[in-house]
Amino acid sequence: MPLVTTGDLVTRAAAARAAVAAFNIITLEHVEAVVVGAESVDAPVVLQVSENAVRFRHGRLLPLARAAVAAAERAAVPVALHLDHVQSDALLRQAPDAGFSSVMYDASRLPYQENLAATRAAADWAHAQGLWIEAELGEVGGKDGRPPLDAHAPGARTDPAEARAFVTDSGVDALAVAIGSTHAMTTRTATLDHALLKRLSGILDVPLVLHGSSGVPDDELTAAVAGGITKVNVGTALSIAMTGAIREFLTAHPEAVDSRSYLSVGREAMARAVARIITTLRRPTTA
Repeated sequence: MPLVTTGDLVTRAAAARAAVAAFNIITLEHVEAVVVGAESVDAPVVLQVSENAVRFRHGRLLPLARAAVAAAERAAVPVALHLDHVQSDALLRQAPDAGFSSVMYDASRLPYQENLAATRAAADWAHAQGLWIEAELGEVGGKDGRPPLDAHAPGARTDPAEARAFVTDSGVDALAVAIGSTHAMTTRTATLDHALLKRLSGILDVPLVLHGSSGVPDDELTAAVAGGITKVNVGTALSIAMTGAIREFLTAHPEAVDSRSYLSVGREAMARAVARIITTLRRPTTA
């Protein structure tokens, strides 16, 4: 199936009051697992490559991006490619030629006016290249080993009035909002601020994105989708599935040395996690 665009998938999800799942990929096994998992539940999906993943791959975007494009073109479901949490303008400018239809430009670490100026410049450039662009306002903590922000710390939640001005002035196509999730959580104990999400959904006319979704329980995820989240980012959940399955396999088979034996187990575990998460997002809310 031809590569599709993130903007199209998110727009369709928003129209259906649903959400598209977006999974961060690091290895070829991640790519294959996400596609297989999405195919198993007949759902569109977004493959995301973060700036951290590029750094892990010796700063080279194209090898993983080319693999993702090839997998997407052979998938039985629609697949889009998204460049995630980009802080480097040099990396941003590689996106169009590498097959990406969208980018999340992350200047959320900066004070408001600096975030706005940097995001506005990135959005202008991205739109000139035909790219759909996402930004973040408020800080979804836990990234790059930083501790999560206290719930009452300045910037720990997205302010609705500020968000409306930011979206208007920056020209972004989607906004990642800080409503209680945290990057890199290995326990599913996050509690989302659904009242804040309702206010944000009511005041903003762009799709809303949830980052740090691996730490969010199922009921909270389905409620978030019902409340207006239209793109759900997942990364750590795949790492947990892969690492756990490989650790269990090698414990049971200490003699194993062929990497295919344990990588295949890890890949299968990630595919099951992908299918479970997508199914959860499709589940009607119990509220």
